Amino acid sequence: MEIASLQDFYRDMGFGNDNELGTILPAGINKDIGHFNVFSIASVRKKLKETMTMPYNRRTYYKISLINGHNRAEYADKIIDIKKNGLLFASPKVPYNYIPQDENQSGYFCIFSHEFLTASQSGIQIDNLPIFKPGGYPVFQLEDDQVKELTYLFEKMFKEMASDYAFKYDLLRNYVLELIHYGQKLQPDVAQYTTHNATTRVVSLFIELLERQFPITTSGQQLVLRTAKDYAERLAIHVNHLNKVLKEQTGKTTSDFISSRIAQEAKILLKQTDWNVSEIAYALGFEEVAHFSNFFKKQASLSPLAFRS
Repeated sequence: MEIASLQDFYRDMGFGNDNELGTILPAGINKDIGHFNVFSIASVRKKLKETMTMPYNRRTYYKISLINGHNRAEYADKIIDIKKNGLLFASPKVPYNYIPQDENQSGYFCIFSHEFLTASQSGIQIDNLPIFKPGGYPVFQLEDDQVKELTYLFEKMFKEMASDYAFKYDLLRNYVLELIHYGQKLQPDVAQYTTHNATTRVVSLFIELLERQFPITTSGQQLVLRTAKDYAERLAIHVNHLNKVLKEQTGKTTSDFISSRIAQEAKILLKQTDWNVSEIAYALGFEEVAHFSNFFKKQASLSPLAFRS
């Protein structure tokens, strides 16, 4: 599975040489304000003169899309059928694509780098937001009145991009935050705020540590932390305390969390890479292929090869 950069994105858009890229990707793109841009899906489709099908990849940038039309979205190990209108949030941590299911495609999307929404600029930690956390469900079906609201917001982005207002990127940053909060309000089951007691902090630190082990991007990469004891030692707490806290707060044990996340990554690697089962087993920390096969069958009720086929 490849990792697509902003440069890759623009080359795919037809800006092929360094001079053209230089006008879009200014020097210091990873510093200062970062990078932001907004596009019309209809214009992009016309430019490319083909259906807008993306490769299923992880990308180094964030993307928010308002899609009008029947599409199939693939996020991690989930497949979502967007019947008519959809709002999609994508982060560098999760592979994704969407595939048009008809010719009537329109809407908008914006892309931005992590530096565009740093905590010092926006007041948020973007990777801690529910909408961008791995394992979530960042695809939403929309009603016509919601499409109208979001279309107006994207149109304001286009207008501001064309302006010479000295603080336009601050304003654009606010528009992106408005999109993010709009999406998070569509998630009724996601807790938007957390208390800051010690128990909650342990849970938060454990989940953050777990997610840092992913994604697996090369067959030579291997998980460092594999057991509940590994995580407890890294967090400097007793393994029994970690289990107790997680069980009380989430109803799941440490091993439940670890196994579920490894199984999710296994599904991604089986479907989206050409690595053999032995390579995947190694990357996920299994010394024997048989151990991985037994683990996967217990988690998915299928053997790895049966799941892949």
